[in-house]
Amino acid sequence: MITRRTALRAGIASASVLGTAGLLLPAVNAAANEGDTGGGAAEPDLDPAAIPKFAQRMPLPPVLSPYLVTATTSYYSMTMKEAAKEILPGRSTTVRTFNGSFPGPVVKAETGRRVVVRQTNTLAHPTSVHLHGAHVPPDSDGSPMDLIAANGGTKTYTYPNTQPHANLWFHDHAHHLESENVFRGLTATYLLTDDTERRLNLPSGTYDVPVQLRDARFAESGALVYEMHDIFNRNVVLANGKPWPYFEVAARKYRFRIVNAANMRFFELRLADGSEIIQIGSDGGLLPAPHRTASVPVSPGERADIVIDFSRYPVGSTIELKNVSTAAPGPVELIGRVLQFRVTRSAADSSVVPAVLRTLPALPAVTGQRSIELRMDETGSPNDLAYLDGKVYDMNRIDQEIAYGASEIWTVTNANQLAPHNFHMHLVQFRVLERNGRPVTSGPESGLKDTVSLLPGETVKLQATFTGYRGTYVYHCHIFDHGAMGMMANMRIS
Repeated sequence: MITRRTALRAGIASASVLGTAGLLLPAVNAAANEGDTGGGAAEPDLDPAAIPKFAQRMPLPPVLSPYLVTATTSYYSMTMKEAAKEILPGRSTTVRTFNGSFPGPVVKAETGRRVVVRQTNTLAHPTSVHLHGAHVPPDSDGSPMDLIAANGGTKTYTYPNTQPHANLWFHDHAHHLESENVFRGLTATYLLTDDTERRLNLPSGTYDVPVQLRDARFAESGALVYEMHDIFNRNVVLANGKPWPYFEVAARKYRFRIVNAANMRFFELRLADGSEIIQIGSDGGLLPAPHRTASVPVSPGERADIVIDFSRYPVGSTIELKNVSTAAPGPVELIGRVLQFRVTRSAADSSVVPAVLRTLPALPAVTGQRSIELRMDETGSPNDLAYLDGKVYDMNRIDQEIAYGASEIWTVTNANQLAPHNFHMHLVQFRVLERNGRPVTSGPESGLKDTVSLLPGETVKLQATFTGYRGTYVYHCHIFDHGAMGMMANMRIS
């Protein structure tokens, strides 16, 4: 069998596609793919313990301005390119970016107002830009084989923004390439708002902070080191592109819009003193009511919209945000730490977190049910594959035929004994009905979702309604390495 690794090393021309054993591999220039590792595989790793903790300020991603604004539409231009960044103090790291920014820029959009983005790909391999969580026509969905050619190819994506407010994000989705492209930085943020959200007096302006979390592995030179399914060695935690940074806050409420942009790393965020975090939203926007908790789990691809009230701390305090997830391995002194808050000043605060955030519409009548199984080989071999319902992804195979307008219950099970997974559907935001047989009526999964975590042996029931657009979309595990190994399938709405 030709594996992903052997296909990449074969140096197949970038315009071609190779089909084998039900897999379709987008071509890639092997030299370009491997050249980003700096000193190469022989270069020793940088010891993560040697990286200073809480020594760098957490930056804020730039807000992208449209180049044209009309009565109905905002037009943006983005360029995918390599850039050299000082992620580690005193070292230069080559990353793959949107517009040279790491993390990528923020697009601010409004429900009912269209956004058009012209993407130019100057990288040495093809890409496909997916706006994760967006309700869009299939030709703007960024499907795994809808590729933008390398070295100057362009594609224009149209986002109608007919859905309610949501915290969305861009990432590459070129099959078998998405894992490495995202690992190397090809992500950005898209914040969609509406009147429902604007009417609430939540923390806003400089007190509303986007945060992208991910993990990484570095060589001594500062180069990123990418290997498939390399969870054991990605032990540097980055917040907005900096390892274990600090962030200065005033003694008042802040809103943090968390995106887990890691390939595989599960986070469960907790303040070191165990004090309250208020989760106000998830993937598809605000929850019906605030969820007051000590910890906030977020699997790869998921978003968590949280409020932290720093008024309970005196000016001069430091508070550490920790990761207490047990779903992925790593030294707790490394992957168990995320960032440090420094309370540096007092500030007036008129913001509130109301007891009711939004009212979700009643679920429609169920028209059908399906069962989905997530499973991957657990031998540790480089030839391991990952499966949806026992099959690896084939772009030419339709795995689920769905009637337009249908509202279905999908029962999704992680059949593995060791590996965690999660489940993401394109086109739709769904509702989680049950987790492991227990109804979900409140809490972090009570809102609109597009990605849901499944630890080994877990089962979730979700309800999705397929309206808006007809066409073929994918559903898959959003652990990028698992999707690249084949854990993805096609659904056709017609």
